[in-house]
Parts: sequence; C-alpha cells; structure tokens
Amino acid sequence: MADNRMQKEFEEKEGRAQVRLNKYLSEAGVCSRREADRLVEGGRVTVNGQKALIGMKVKPGDKVSVDGKTCAIEEEMILLAVNKPVGVVCTTDKRWGDRTVEEMLNYPKRVFSVGRLDKNSEGLLLMTNHGDILNKIMRAGNYHEKEYLVTIDRPVTEEIVRKMAGGGIPVLDQVTRPCKVEKTGKYTLRIILTQGLNRQIRRMCEYCGCRVMRLRRVRIMNILLGNLRPGEYRKITGQEIETLYDMLRGSVSEPVQRGRKG
Repeated sequence: MADNRMQKEFEEKEGRAQVRLNKYLSEAGVCSRREADRLVEGGRVTVNGQKALIGMKVKPGDKVSVDGKTCAIEEEMILLAVNKPVGVVCTTDKRWGDRTVEEMLNYPKRVFSVGRLDKNSEGLLLMTNHGDILNKIMRAGNYHEKEYLVTIDRPVTEEIVRKMAGGGIPVLDQVTRPCKVEKTGKYTLRIILTQGLNRQIRRMCEYCGCRVMRLRRVRIMNILLGNLRPGEYRKITGQEIETLYDMLRGSVSEPVQRGRKG
C-alpha cells in the first residue's frame, strides 16, 4: 500500500538522532522552518524549560514547547486536502485579527499548509505534519504543477494569453517561467504554474492590464479540489497518495522561502 510506503519513509525520517530546532518544529506540524525561527527569536520556544536559541539542535527525549504547550512529532503521517474560503489566511501570525486556516479546520492534530493562498484567494490547500512533503512540493526546481481558475475584470484577449504564457513577467526580483494559459470564457482563464512567486497570478494580470476578480486553485500535482465545499477537508489516501508518492520520488527537498501565492 502506498500509505504504508509513505508512512514508512515518514517514520524513518523522524528517527534521526538530532535535528535543528526549526526543522523539529516543522516536522511537528507547528509551522514552517522560517516561521519557527521567528518564534524562537520572539522568545516563544523553550527546550527542556530553557529559552531556545536560533540554530540549536534537539535530540530524542528533549521537551520542546511553544507558548508553554509541548510539541511532539506525530507518529502518524497526515495529509489533508482543504478548500480554503476567501477571507481566511494561511499564516500563524494573529496580530491582524484574521481568521487562520488552522482555526477554521480545528483539526485535532498539528498540521500546516503546503503553499499558501492569499486572503482573497480560495480553493485547494494541502495541509500536513510532514515537512519533507512540503519542501518537495514547494521547491520551484521540482517543477510540480498547480492549476488555477481565474476571473478577470476585462475580456480575455489573445494578447493577454500570449503574454502570460510566454513568461518573463517581473515579479519582485524574479521573472515568471513560461506556463500554460487557456481562455475558458469571456472573462475567465485556466492557468497552470510550476512556480509559486509572491502573488504571482495577480501580478501577471496587472502586468497585462487587467485585475483578478476571483482566483481559485483547483489542483496541486495530482490532488484535485473536487467537490469539497468551502471550509471542508478530506484525508488524502489510497490511489491519490500512491500517485503523489511516485511523483515525489526523486524530488529534491530543501527549506523553502514561503510567500503568499495566488
């Protein structure tokens, strides 16, 4: 069974003697490694009752806590497909009072998102307690596909499709790769990316003289949004996880710089 293959790999990775604290927090499903460093810098993490330091390592038996709550790496690998509604954010930062996807799900175990959707975007979000899956899917060098349905504020023209599909559109200090773009209606497009630059589709549309009115992600690799209603989730098992496992084999896993997508 694929579930067993991926579960076995998950268990083997969790059996290491020592890991960096940010990686431990990532594998425990608390947050990404980058966000874990912020928690440490903010003095919110302790190891064996002592305030944690950036870059420190933890070993089996160490007691790691965030905001006084003990964190532990789960023995069960969890992978969920979630339909994120508009208005929900994918960050753990609660300073702005937004409703987070973790609060929306209220899942009984710690999971975090595989790639973000910005507050005004909706659709498929994967959530897991397995940091290696996150890194393999999100790393741009692995060229894994994400598919979006987009509505814009003006009629779709051949020029808009050509510009978006051709790549080379500046997004902050990078440029977009060529991608698949298909006109699906007078105001609608289907866009398939192998990147995840900050607000990439919105910036692509602005570059082409239009504005996104609705943005919905419907696929990540082989995982489909399907009939999930906003706010609902389902566990990914069976043939879906078997295919995902095969697609991820050979992918490189590295820490990722996570920005808001969509």
